[in-house]
Amino acid sequence: MKATVAAVCLALLFGSACASETADLLIYDGHIITVDKQSSVRSAMVVRNGKIIAVGGDALARRFHATQTIDLHGQAVVPGFMDDHLHLFGKPHRNVDLSKASSIEEMKRLISAKAQELGPGEWVVGNDWDETNFAEHRLPTLTDLDAAAPGNPVVLVRAGGHSVAANALAFKAAGIDRTSPNKGYVIDHDANGDLTGIVREGFGAFMVKVPSDSQDQLEPSFIEALNALLPLGITSAVIAGAQIDESKTTMGGNLPTWPEWQKIYSTMGAGLPRMAVQILWPGPEKLKAFPHHTGYGDDRLKLGAIGETPGMDGGMAGPTACTLHDYYKHPGFRGQCNVTDAQLQELLDTAASRGWQVGLHSIGDRAIQQLVAGYAQALQRYRLKDPRWFTSHFSFLPPEETLALMKKYDIPAAQQPNFAYTLYQRYVDNVDPATREHVIPVATPQRMGLHVAFGSDDLPIGPILGIYAAVTRKGPSGETLAPAEAVSVQDAIRMYTLGTAYLTWDEKKKGSLETGKFADFLVLDRNPLTIAPEDLKNMQVDMTVIGGRIVYGRQGTAFARLVQIAGACVRATHPVSATNMIGGACLASQHSSLSTVN
Repeated sequence: MKATVAAVCLALLFGSACASETADLLIYDGHIITVDKQSSVRSAMVVRNGKIIAVGGDALARRFHATQTIDLHGQAVVPGFMDDHLHLFGKPHRNVDLSKASSIEEMKRLISAKAQELGPGEWVVGNDWDETNFAEHRLPTLTDLDAAAPGNPVVLVRAGGHSVAANALAFKAAGIDRTSPNKGYVIDHDANGDLTGIVREGFGAFMVKVPSDSQDQLEPSFIEALNALLPLGITSAVIAGAQIDESKTTMGGNLPTWPEWQKIYSTMGAGLPRMAVQILWPGPEKLKAFPHHTGYGDDRLKLGAIGETPGMDGGMAGPTACTLHDYYKHPGFRGQCNVTDAQLQELLDTAASRGWQVGLHSIGDRAIQQLVAGYAQALQRYRLKDPRWFTSHFSFLPPEETLALMKKYDIPAAQQPNFAYTLYQRYVDNVDPATREHVIPVATPQRMGLHVAFGSDDLPIGPILGIYAAVTRKGPSGETLAPAEAVSVQDAIRMYTLGTAYLTWDEKKKGSLETGKFADFLVLDRNPLTIAPEDLKNMQVDMTVIGGRIVYGRQGTAFARLVQIAGACVRATHPVSATNMIGGACLASQHSSLSTVN
C-alpha cells in the first residue's frame, strides 16, 4: 500500500511535530482494557519487536512513528484470551463430527453415510454429540446405532468426553456385555438389565480397539484446529493431554504427541497460539527416563504440568464426578473416584522429585478434597519453591478445610465457567439443591484470595461464552445456576487472561496489556464493560494479534481489509502458517494506516 501522511507523520491528525520514536504498530482512539492491577482503561498502545513499549493516551501518537497505525474509533481491546484446559484432536478418516447434529435421526444418517464410505467391518467414530440438542430429547441407544451401521462397530464420544454411545459390534470388540462388571467405567442398563448403549467414562475401553491414523496423516487437521482458535481470540492455551512419546493411549491415537507438537511449532509456531502442553501421566519409570520437565521449551511452546490422566474422578458430562453426597434422586450413587491415595502419592512423589508441575482432573468435591490433601502432604514434604500445582476443573465447592489448604499452599483452581451454560441441565438433574448453590464456584475462591484461571474444556471452545456464563450464570434456557458465584466482567476477563498466565509462570510476560509484555491482544466488536450482560455472548473478535503480528481479521470488517493490504502476508479468515501474517519483514516492507469502519 502506498505510504500515507498519517503513517509518516501523525502531525496532521494531532497537530504536532513529527514523532521521533519508531514502532511497528500503533493503535489509538480505543478502549484498551489493560487488566493491570488498577484495572485501567487506556486509549492507545504502541508495539515494537513483538512487545508493548507504551500504553496510555492518544498523545502517544505524537511520540511514535509506527509502520502500521490503526484508528479504533472507540472499539475495545483486551489481552489475548488464554484457555486453561483445551483439548486438540485430529480428524481421523473414520471420524464423524456430530457437534451440529440436531436429532438422533440426523446422527444416524451421518453414521450410515460414513459406514458406507469406509466399508463393512471398519470402525466408525463420532464425536461431540449432545443429547440436549436433539429433537428427541433423549440419549442415543444401542438399537439406534445398530440400525445406522449394522455391519460396522460404532463408538460415539459425547461432548466433554465423559460418556460414549456404542453399538453391538463395538461392545463385542471391547469385550463388554450385559454381565460385565464396571472396570473404571459405568455401564448403563435398562429395566431388563440389557445394555442401553451408553457407557460413562468408557472412552478408553473402545478407543484402544480403533485403528489409528498416523500423526503425519493427522497433522493437517491438527494445524486446522490450531488456526481455528484465532477467530475465537485464543492467543495462548494449556493443552490438556499429550503423550511424551509416540505410543498410543486409551484416549485414542488422534491426540498430538509431544514430538508432534515440537514438529508443528518448529516450522509454524510464530503464526499459532502460544501453548503449554500438559503430558498424560506415563508412569514413574517413563517419567524418570524422560530428559525434560515442566517449563522446557520457549515462549511459543513449552511443557506444562502432568495433567488430565489419571483423572481423580469422572465428569458431570457423564455424570460420574466423585462427590461427598449422593446424587440428586439417585440414592447411594456418589460418582466414581478413580485414584487411590497410594497411586496419587506415587505420582506426586515422582513429579516432585523430577521437577514437574501437577494439575490433575478433579470435578467433584470428594475428588478435590482427596487431591488437595495429597498435594498438601507432598508440598509439605518436598518444600518445593513456587510449585503452582493446581486443581483442574474444580466444579464443586469442597469443604472449608480443603479451601484452607489451597490457600496455605497456593493451589490455584483452573476452572471452566462455560460448564454453567453447557452442562446446566446435568447439574440441575444430578446435584441436590443445597450443593447446587455453589457449583462451578468462582466468587467464593476469589473472595478467599485463591488464584482462579478460566478455560473451556471444549464445552465449547470459546472464551466469550465462558465470560458470559461467569458473569450471568445463565444456561441456554436463561435460568441461572449458582448465581452467588457470579463475578464481574472485569474479573471474568482477568481470569481468562492473567489468571491462566499465572498457571504457567507467565504473568510477567503476558495476560495484561502493560509495558514490556508480549503484544498479544484482541479487538472486540463491542465493549464488554459497557454492554448489557445478556449481550456478552454476542461479542465477536474483530482482530487477533500475537507478538505484534496480526494473525486474524474478521471477514467484513476493516481488519479483514487490513489483512488484505498485506496480500500473501495474511489470510483474513484462514490463517495457516508463520509466513501468513503481518509482522517482521512483512511490516517492514510497507507503511500503512487503517481507520476502522464499524
